[in-house]
Amino acid sequence: MEIRYDWRLSRVVDAEGNILDQSNWTISNSVSALSERLSELQSGRLTPEARVLANRFPEAIPDPFGAISDESWPELTPEESEILSKATLLLAKKGVAKAASDPDRRLDMLSSSSFELRASWTTQESRAVEWAGLFLHDLDLDSKRGDIPSCIARSKDILEAARELEVSPPEHLPSESEWGAMNSQANGVVGLSERLALNETATRELAISYVPSLSCLIGPLGAARMVVLAGGRERLARMPSGSLQVLGASGAMAAHRRGAPPPKHSPVLFSMPLISRSPRWVRGKIARFLAGKCSIAVRVDHFGGQAWDDEQVGPIHREAEAIRDRFPKPPKRG
Repeated sequence: MEIRYDWRLSRVVDAEGNILDQSNWTISNSVSALSERLSELQSGRLTPEARVLANRFPEAIPDPFGAISDESWPELTPEESEILSKATLLLAKKGVAKAASDPDRRLDMLSSSSFELRASWTTQESRAVEWAGLFLHDLDLDSKRGDIPSCIARSKDILEAARELEVSPPEHLPSESEWGAMNSQANGVVGLSERLALNETATRELAISYVPSLSCLIGPLGAARMVVLAGGRERLARMPSGSLQVLGASGAMAAHRRGAPPPKHSPVLFSMPLISRSPRWVRGKIARFLAGKCSIAVRVDHFGGQAWDDEQVGPIHREAEAIRDRFPKPPKRG
């Protein structure tokens, strides 16, 4: 015995296909009401009519797909087809709106966009700096690196750029069209810098409100990246600290499966000065310690605990420094 149902009606059908009882939806035919009903069906819930029949026939098994394969199931009337089409469109719009309000999705967009912008900026900035160095031979490309793109972008020619950068004028001048290309390249770098700054500011603000404890512990940009790599805050909160420690180190894990040493930390954890500026032989110990604390912090955030601040995070950072200080020399090889 089964209970077969769709948004219009519910039936109790025996093993021979006989209809033992039926209940129709007669309350409303509005598009809004139908979209709500479709949303409930989408989430796996019974319709009110199906619940009534389930109470009458407790031995009957609900089958949400039974109506699809039932050849005797009533076909849609033209009016029903029209209202179903409108309700389906409304449900899709609600789904898009709900996705837009999901902090996990928003962090993914912001963090991923920043990652892509930074990758592009790195390439374009290197090109702009090296291009300027071709003409300005005594330009220190290291100490002046941060000033070169913006200087080229706002200068009317290479001579003005040389004066502003306080270097000798070039022996060979670029053509007017080449200077235009150099200037455009530099302007692109400046534009990318501004876009990246806007993205990272928005990422920090959202991460601080969504994962405040984790943001306080490892920084909001690192916290956002960790949430994105895990596939959302809930998945990160349920992740073992050992998995969190190497989150995002997929390349190193693949190499480990081929015989290389296992990774000791994720790219996110390694970006923390507490790890990246520590000697290589102690990085794994600090990463393991911080991963455990990150695991606790994100659980505090996800399950509604009191958000951490500097009072809780300060001792954690000091303990990480103490771990580094306890191992000033590499371990002796046996």
